[in-house]
Amino acid sequence: MLAMNPVDAIDALLPQTQCTKCGYAGCRPYAQAIADNLADINQCPPGGQRSVGRLADLLQREVLSLNPEHGVEQSPTAACVVESQCIGCTLCIQACPTDAIMGAAKRMHSVVTEWCSGCGLCLPVCPVDCIVLIPLEELGRCGDAGAIKLLGLDDDQLRDLWRSRHDERNARRNLERERRDQRMERKAIEKLSGLEGQNVSAETTRKKATIQAALERARKRRMPEAPTR
Repeated sequence: MLAMNPVDAIDALLPQTQCTKCGYAGCRPYAQAIADNLADINQCPPGGQRSVGRLADLLQREVLSLNPEHGVEQSPTAACVVESQCIGCTLCIQACPTDAIMGAAKRMHSVVTEWCSGCGLCLPVCPVDCIVLIPLEELGRCGDAGAIKLLGLDDDQLRDLWRSRHDERNARRNLERERRDQRMERKAIEKLSGLEGQNVSAETTRKKATIQAALERARKRRMPEAPTR
């Protein structure tokens, strides 16, 4: 039997690039699918054959060849923005699972190499195709400090780095969402208070129902999720 929660044990062996090539929204959902026998252990190109072997050993399953339908194993890469072509749309910033892309609306963006997992999720959302993936070895030879740092880390250290970056990104987004919902809730309550003094009419009743529904949705989003098995 596994000494820890099966999903935690499986997730601990995945590369944490969050690339979605496995067919799931990230490493954790893929780990859950493996634990539930809904996915095979050979769907992770970034983890490669080594991850397949480690998962097979953990779960006492047959070692499979990496499934080419999900991609092929490649050397580590990092994203780079062609600065002269960047239009500052921020779509890549929103897509990055490790907050490795810096920039603001209508401003040039850049990638913090040492935070980039090479997932490639920024490529398809870029409307001007100004992002490229470059092998870390090549970046290292060019003197990129972030690439040199990543090349000096082992698999476990890389997993810890990218998991930490992903967790911090999710925590930030959750906090931003909570603050936005709180602002919307305050505005909705103010609008409801303003309607209280008005004469009862079909329009007033409709507005109250709409605002109450919006409040309920915001409150549901703020409810804690059920813990993962």
